[in-house]
Amino acid sequence: MKNLWDIFYKGLFDQNPIFRLALSLCPALAVTSTVTNALAMGLSVMFVITANNVVVSIFRKVVNPKVRVPVYITSIATIVTVVILTLQAYFPLLYKSLYLYLNLIVVFAIILARAEVFAAKNPIIPSFFDGLGMGAGFAGAMVFIAIFREILGNGTLMGYQVMGASYDPALIAILPPGGFIMIGLMIASFNLIGEYQKKAKATKQGSEA
Repeated sequence: MKNLWDIFYKGLFDQNPIFRLALSLCPALAVTSTVTNALAMGLSVMFVITANNVVVSIFRKVVNPKVRVPVYITSIATIVTVVILTLQAYFPLLYKSLYLYLNLIVVFAIILARAEVFAAKNPIIPSFFDGLGMGAGFAGAMVFIAIFREILGNGTLMGYQVMGASYDPALIAILPPGGFIMIGLMIASFNLIGEYQKKAKATKQGSEA
C-alpha cells in the first residue's frame, strides 16, 4: 500500500506535470483564467491519463513494440472522444468554453510519456495509481493557477464575487502575459521547495548515518 501511495504522490509534487516537469503549459495558460474551466480541463486530463494507463497496461504484453506509439495514440484519441461527447451532452457551456483545447489532449506529452515510461512496463493497479497521481497533480496545478488568476483578474472565484465593489481588477492576470508571469513564479517556487526538501532529506540521512 505504501508503494502505491508513493507512486500516486510523485505526480502531486515530485513529478508534477506543470510545476516540476513544465509539460502541458499550453492549457495551463489558455484555460486557467477561470477556476471552472481549469477544473473541467484538469478532471478531463486526469480521466484520460488514468484510463489510458490502464488500457496500455492491460495490453502491454500483446502490443508489438514497433507499433506501440500508434496504439497509444489511438487509445488516447478514443478516450478523449468519450470525454468530448460526454461534456457536449451534459455540460454544453463547458464544452463551448473548452472545445478548442479538448482535442489537444490527444497530443499532451505527459499522457504519452506515462504510457511509455510506466504503464507499458507495470501491472494494472500501479499503472492506475500512476495515472491518477499525474492527473491529480495536473488538475491541482491548473486549479491553483486559476484561483490566483481569476481573483486578481476578475475579483471573482468560480463566478462569485469575492472582492469588494471598489476592487479594481488587475486585468493582466487573465491575459497571456500575466499568465506566463504567474506560472513562471509558481514553477520557480515549487523548484525552490523541491530543493529545500532534498537538502532536508540529505541532512536527515547524514545525521542518521
